[in-house]
Amino acid sequence: MRSNMKKLDIRFLLRSGLRTSKSQFNSDIGHGSGIVTGRLLGNGLAPLQSRWFSAQAQTLESFKGHDMLAPFTSGWQSAELDPLVIERSEGSYIYDVNGRKYLDALAGLWCTALGGSEPRLVAAATAQLNKLPFYHSFWNRTTRPSLDLAKELLEMFTARKMGKAFFVNSGSEANDTQVKLVWYYNNALGRPEKKKFIARTKAYHGSTLISASLSGLPALHQQFDLPAPFVLHTDCPHYWRYHLPGETEEEFATRLANNLENLILKQGPETIAAFIAEPVMGAGGVIVPPATYFEKIQAVVKKYDILFIADEVICAFGRLGEMFGCDKYKITPDLVSIAKALSSGYLPIGAVLVSPEVADVISSQSNKLGAFSHGFTYSGHPVSCAVALEALKIYKERNIVERVRSLTPQFQDGLKAFSESPIVGEIRGTGLILGTEFADNKSPTDPFPPEWGVGAYFGAQCQKHGMLVRVAGDNIMMCPPLTITKEELDELISSYGKAMKETEERVMELKSQRK
Repeated sequence: MRSNMKKLDIRFLLRSGLRTSKSQFNSDIGHGSGIVTGRLLGNGLAPLQSRWFSAQAQTLESFKGHDMLAPFTSGWQSAELDPLVIERSEGSYIYDVNGRKYLDALAGLWCTALGGSEPRLVAAATAQLNKLPFYHSFWNRTTRPSLDLAKELLEMFTARKMGKAFFVNSGSEANDTQVKLVWYYNNALGRPEKKKFIARTKAYHGSTLISASLSGLPALHQQFDLPAPFVLHTDCPHYWRYHLPGETEEEFATRLANNLENLILKQGPETIAAFIAEPVMGAGGVIVPPATYFEKIQAVVKKYDILFIADEVICAFGRLGEMFGCDKYKITPDLVSIAKALSSGYLPIGAVLVSPEVADVISSQSNKLGAFSHGFTYSGHPVSCAVALEALKIYKERNIVERVRSLTPQFQDGLKAFSESPIVGEIRGTGLILGTEFADNKSPTDPFPPEWGVGAYFGAQCQKHGMLVRVAGDNIMMCPPLTITKEELDELISSYGKAMKETEERVMELKSQRK
């Protein structure tokens, strides 16, 4: 019976009508965290996924065709499938409306660093709501929590001295603000032509008009008339995928730095305002920089008076085994974007850290113009700031950086032990963040047929075994809460191993049918 069911699944998987090309599928790495992503699912995988999770729908009020225009979700999914509806959280686990328990191996969306239902964060929010639920920070009016948080962030960031903190509500808003700040800065210096930004292919910097333009993922540009013309993209620093035969990591980094310099010279250094980079690329596939990469890149941008923006939205607050990614990779940025773990995802908040040199120019220019005319109603929201302050206290008191360092060998080595699997191209990561990329023959140039849905199948098996991961094409990403225990990591590795074995079996069966 089981064999017949598997054959039925395969027939579903290979149904006619699949229209996704390999290039479309492989480029479809967005920001959603669903089990199955990509246009592929609009056709052949829909009935398969429906069968995999039909038991959930049978015991629930149906939410098919719900009223949300859901982010990073295709229309057919909302119309034809019941969403996974999460009801509560506790530590490293979340629970759906059926009461089913899942190990949250992505920490929500890379953000719940302190896990679910941390009582101190709930208490901080409650106390501030009772005292002052809202006030703004416009016109030299503000609140004590926002002032305290700005001071704390500037003291905590030690990769270099920063001068000011500007509050936003998300990582997207932070990177959107970065562009406006840099333009304002260069206009003040009498350099109106110095306005272009260089980002990297496969980078993720957000989904607003400007931050999506900075992102190097085609799915964020298609049909949105993006990227904006002032944004350029340079090489993705993925050594496994892009290095030349015999090229070492350092040689690869040198080649990428040379390519960046050539791009700057081609455009004209007087037109390039800033370079933006994640210390470790997150939604693009958990891409760890090759040896000496940031040392060489920083030398190039400094040579041409180009500002360096560190997008720390995923990496900040201990994720990599240092408080910030800049600490790990010796980055000395001019501007920094933070969000996500700033409040452990409990309330929307982000921030831009501004170097004294840039802050002084902005301040001087605002004096001439009468005001710095940028901000949001909820910039420095007192409740969000109160929760963020408490989160930063917890990171310090619980020595979260040392905790991540102590758990890293178990997490990284335990999962990288599956690197020899015949369906794995690469397993990569650092600290408590890791990516798995499936490939045939262990080659970056030999992907599995997109209609096989290898990554989607693996994600479904993880969910079957009570664990949620991030699926993007044939890439799997994991980023558990920093409070995860050793026993929970054992469970995570075990569920990953079961899903790997089942996915290997499916690939073998699909290959046999192809012969």
